Amino acid sequence: MKEIFEWKRLLLNDLPWTFLAEVSFRTIVMFIVVLATLKLTGKRGVKQLSVFEVVIIISLGSAAGDPMFYEDVGLLPAITVFLIILFMYRGVTWLLGKSKKFENFMEGVPICIIEDGQFSLASFEKEDLAQDEFFAELRLRGIEHLGQVRYAYIETNGAISVYFYDDTDVKFGLPIRPQPFNRKSTEIPKSGIYACSFCANTQRLEPTSGTCTVCNNKEWVTAINIKRVK
Repeated sequence: MKEIFEWKRLLLNDLPWTFLAEVSFRTIVMFIVVLATLKLTGKRGVKQLSVFEVVIIISLGSAAGDPMFYEDVGLLPAITVFLIILFMYRGVTWLLGKSKKFENFMEGVPICIIEDGQFSLASFEKEDLAQDEFFAELRLRGIEHLGQVRYAYIETNGAISVYFYDDTDVKFGLPIRPQPFNRKSTEIPKSGIYACSFCANTQRLEPTSGTCTVCNNKEWVTAINIKRVK
């Protein structure tokens, strides 16, 4: 029968001291695996957290949680995990300050997603960002259509920075409110200015159909040029 506060079991779960070397190796491997996995998903960050910071949180959370309530997990292996993660954190932050290439790989660089009221297609497709998700972010800033937006950037922490046109320079753009956007159609009912539902390119079209000169899309939304409400 096991007794409480058996120090050898409490600290190492009756394992040899050399097991700490294996714990160190496991921690380094899993740290790299978690970091590589998050980088490969294409996510730049979770709002104000960088991918690197997310890895630290996940790693420390896992290391701290198990020894709290699993009796078969010793305290010393968990403490060793913390020390290894701290060492790797210091090493990575040192490299961030020494190498611009490594910093760009870890933290990313700001990406221009909208330029002159239209999507930068190469950047938008590369960032794996859903159109609905992006529109929701813009609506929260009181933006009604892309003709109000001069530039929009995805920052390295995942936040979106927006630069607006002056009221006198607002042009026709793609509506991003759900009601008008969902009325997109391949049929052009009357002559007017329309916005491509995919890339937000605006063109004057005549009935009864049209093809976007930028992305070859055939679905259109009636463009609007309403000034931004401040």
